[in-house]
Amino acid sequence: MKTTRRRVLEGSAALLAVPLMPAAAAEPAGLTLHYEKPAAEWTDALPVGNGRLGAMVFGGVASERIQINEATLWGGGPHDYVAPDAGKHLAELRRLIFAGQIEAAEQLTAQMMGAPPVLLPYQPFCDLWLTFEDAGETDDYARTLALDDATVAIAYRRGGVRFRRDVFVSYPDKALVVRLTADRRGKHNFSIGLSSPQPEAASEVTADDTLQLQGQIQARENPPGSWIASWNSQGLRYAAVLKVKVDGGSVKRDGARLSVRNADAVTILLGGATGFVTFRDVGADALARAAEFAGAAALKPYNRLKRAHLADFRALFHRVQLQLGPHRPSHKTTDVRIRDFKTADDPELAALYYQFGRYLLISSSRPGGQPANLQGIWNQDLVPAWGSKMTTNINLEMNYWLADSGALWETQETLWNLIGDLQVTGAETARANYGAGGWVLHHNTDLWRATTPVDGAWGMWPMGGVWLANQMWDHYRYSRDDAFLRARAYPAMKGAVRFVLDTLVEAPQGLHFAGRLVTNPSTSPENAYLLNGRRAGLTYAASMDLEMIAALFDAFAEASALLDTDGDLREQVLKAKDRLPPLQIGSRGQLQEWIEDYPETEPEHRHVSHLWALYPGQGISLRGTPELAAAAKRSLELRGDGGTGWAKAWKVALWARLGDGDHAHRLLKGLISDSTLPNMFDVCPPFQIDGNFGGAAAISEMLLQSDDGEIALLPALPGAWSEGRVQGLRARGGVKVDMEWRDRRLTSAMLVSGADHPEEVRNGGKRVKLDLVANTPVRLDANLRPRSRKA
Repeated sequence: MKTTRRRVLEGSAALLAVPLMPAAAAEPAGLTLHYEKPAAEWTDALPVGNGRLGAMVFGGVASERIQINEATLWGGGPHDYVAPDAGKHLAELRRLIFAGQIEAAEQLTAQMMGAPPVLLPYQPFCDLWLTFEDAGETDDYARTLALDDATVAIAYRRGGVRFRRDVFVSYPDKALVVRLTADRRGKHNFSIGLSSPQPEAASEVTADDTLQLQGQIQARENPPGSWIASWNSQGLRYAAVLKVKVDGGSVKRDGARLSVRNADAVTILLGGATGFVTFRDVGADALARAAEFAGAAALKPYNRLKRAHLADFRALFHRVQLQLGPHRPSHKTTDVRIRDFKTADDPELAALYYQFGRYLLISSSRPGGQPANLQGIWNQDLVPAWGSKMTTNINLEMNYWLADSGALWETQETLWNLIGDLQVTGAETARANYGAGGWVLHHNTDLWRATTPVDGAWGMWPMGGVWLANQMWDHYRYSRDDAFLRARAYPAMKGAVRFVLDTLVEAPQGLHFAGRLVTNPSTSPENAYLLNGRRAGLTYAASMDLEMIAALFDAFAEASALLDTDGDLREQVLKAKDRLPPLQIGSRGQLQEWIEDYPETEPEHRHVSHLWALYPGQGISLRGTPELAAAAKRSLELRGDGGTGWAKAWKVALWARLGDGDHAHRLLKGLISDSTLPNMFDVCPPFQIDGNFGGAAAISEMLLQSDDGEIALLPALPGAWSEGRVQGLRARGGVKVDMEWRDRRLTSAMLVSGADHPEEVRNGGKRVKLDLVANTPVRLDANLRPRSRKA
């Protein structure tokens, strides 16, 4: 029977049901973060979330603080960022860049920034406070985050009573849930309050079992140098509604708080909302929404809420299971394991780090919310670092590198929705700033879907839309979902192609690659070079531009052929691709970052943008382009192994693509031991979540790499992971992969495809060509010989 590409996705549900490993292997191990004292500060607290509500749980004994965020609570309000006169300066900007007058060009970009020239910040929502009566000395304290339960638990003994507190945020029931129990009846005596760091927020008791908090974002003047815009009018309305249910005892009003007395157990339910509907409509009733969420949850018994939460979360989380080394339960707390990781033999911590990344992605990016920003969904600051925005010159994209290989495709729904909105605002910016069709995105966006250049001359980087369009195509390569390609990816890809075609210009005579099609303006994100002894950032035809455009042109050509549409545009794209300048190898053997072999102002700069084609792109590979791969390796050597947390994560993946598992692992040890906070959050510094997601994606890349029609098993396995097993990793082509290995050698593997198609599988020097049949497992032995095939 002939199988169409559409059947790949139709078979995905069946793939989830195919048992690939023995039942004993499916039991998760080592999936708990463990601490022996409450959090002293925010970066010690433990995160929970449902993609819309996020919370940081401190685990105090005398008092508990649960700091809460709502994904749509941002500063400012709906507005148009486009500066109407920006496009008048484009021709002069290009002339100056081609003439090498970079200082004058960078000064001119001030006339082309958005209005305002910096973006708006993600905001903290509210705090839930529990204040307990003193009842004696405390001992036997434990604070844990069980990843597969998505629940923070606090347990301790006080005054001879064993208390327990469980906190989770339910996706199916849209509420924060706190459950307090004890091993003796009538021992819960505490008060409950709500507060907010937002000016003019007001909290009140509205019934004996109900608290509510309301407010509206106020006009604000943000500090100079904060990279955050100010705004002069009120913004989003927000509200939280909290309900309390007691088993035994009572709950009643106590001024602005609720008081629980002599209860056997207590359940607290909090719903939160803003007035956000779309980036142009903020007219919803926040209080009514919050009351609906809390009220609906309060109608259900706690056990029902918990069962629904576990069933929902585990359906995603348990798709991938990873064991690195033999299971040896550690008696150290997680913060100590992180500190010691640089010198300790603790492969299970690397597995925990991987699963923590998947946990964070599920918790911060679900349908109905917003894409994970620089801090995922967790932020306590009115003026957060870099506005806690969605930075699109690496960080937003890195947040989702894990989603496909880690079998979490649902988490990308918010990203696809964002891209849909950005095609609207990006079309306006393309017309105003470039006189171009299609859509454009520069290096940052926010809740209001900014697409203009912002921040400074380095903001003149119009490749964000190209990167995101490529990411949509890569999701199609994993899913082979024709409906997604036709309805969502292809329109975004076509719009990005249209913009690129309209803005490519011929390099003038006298310049390198005269007559070739080049980008101008261009820059290698956030990096700079020396020109005549002076720092310069703007250029034309930076290598990253050429890599991403070539990848997009190839993807568009294939997609348009698959969909049998836009043949004339496809021909135009392929002709334009042939006129792009080639990638170049510089005087030090490195892959050149700019059109000329300029010296860097920071030789160990955190960005390695010119290596995009090695990872996450696939234009450079050891087997396909060995000379360019060697040059990319030399670039990595020159950059060094340091950098911010997210930069180290990127380098782990790059070394994995180069097949050097031991070097990748050395960088991973530095990422975890030096760039990871006590609660396992990545630190840039400060806290920035992209390193968590990028580090987890890099671990996937060490274990499994794929291209269309080819899967590499254990391509960059380090000596430190001499034995292990993984279940449920995903490869391009819609293939689910399980593997086991011992003594650093593959012992068995199993593949299941969502559709009939040929696939080449390799491990080391061994390779085999398979004709995969939809939803039919193929078991391979250590020599890649098929052992059996059963439906």
